[in-house]
Amino acid sequence: MTLKRSHLTLAIAAAMTLPALATSAQAETSFIANSFYDQQHPHSKYGYIEWADTVRELSDGELAPDVYTGTVLLAPRASLQGIQDGIVQVAHHAAVYTPSEMPVANAVQELGFNFDDPLVAILAVTDFSTHNPIQLQEWQDLNIVYLGAYTTPPYVLFCRQPVRNLEELQGKRIRTAGSTVSAWVEQAGGIPVNVPSSEMYTGLDRGSLDCATNAANDLIDRSLWEVADYTTLLPTGMYWSGPQWGFNEDFWSGLTDDQRGVFKQASAKAMTRMIVQYLATADAALEEAQAKGNQVFMPEPDLMQSVKDFREQALAGIYDVARDKYGVEDPKALIDDFLATYQKWQGLLADVDRSDEDALAELAMREIYDTLPADYGIY
Repeated sequence: MTLKRSHLTLAIAAAMTLPALATSAQAETSFIANSFYDQQHPHSKYGYIEWADTVRELSDGELAPDVYTGTVLLAPRASLQGIQDGIVQVAHHAAVYTPSEMPVANAVQELGFNFDDPLVAILAVTDFSTHNPIQLQEWQDLNIVYLGAYTTPPYVLFCRQPVRNLEELQGKRIRTAGSTVSAWVEQAGGIPVNVPSSEMYTGLDRGSLDCATNAANDLIDRSLWEVADYTTLLPTGMYWSGPQWGFNEDFWSGLTDDQRGVFKQASAKAMTRMIVQYLATADAALEEAQAKGNQVFMPEPDLMQSVKDFREQALAGIYDVARDKYGVEDPKALIDDFLATYQKWQGLLADVDRSDEDALAELAMREIYDTLPADYGIY
């Protein structure tokens, strides 16, 4: 029944949006862009609303995005199909919602628990996802064009009671996102609970959850400070799977070289601004939550050590996971290339002002977008 409703929603959306595209096509290239986050979320605010303004400016109005945010047009799980079917011409899509369609992206996401530097990650993931042949084949098989990454700040713990050490974590029901962090929670003595982030507030409020993991900005953005009095700054992974900007291949192929160049420039600017501002938002949320009475802890040594130990364990088994769970035929080539790309970006960012959005955008253009072939994304 859910599948039928999804198709019906897409069909209705198509009927609504196609006339708008047709009537404006004579004067400009009008298209629909979608982010399922609300308009204040960094992935929407900087990644779509401001990105759209930059696209219009750089193209002198020739490219005219019509931006939708939230789930009014597409639900999160439907965004991939929406891109493929041309309901939207570009959209954010989280690959964790479609593991069977995006096994390669999800195999690489298994490493998310091992890293906690979002700026390095967003640039490394974009570089890798636009150049690695195994990942590129996945995008091509799906008839989408990947143009840039998103990433979250490291997820932390929001709890109803203090969870500062392993003893306090025992038996706690913890909302997790992704199989790796769930495996760590279970190994550490907690009980992983797989529910959407939209259900964190009610779960904590009603007591069906003891803790939830998500980015710190949700203390304010989703008012979690009201139902979770205690925050522990334990890094439990970042998320980046799938495109921040996934283009419909037919739409992308129908653009001119100059128009595709506009999208590359706009994406470089928006991507770097998005992560700088996202991190600032998370820091500000922690301060505001503390001012409202939320108590913020650093993890005690045994709790932090459990994360470090699990990272080593996860890294040692990543080839088997990529092959056995996701069907990657050459997991060593895939994973080693990602790890090398991540290390490359650690070096590139070593002497860069991390708050200088323009310098970061220029670096992204030089090292990523300017290195793409002229026929990138044209299958």
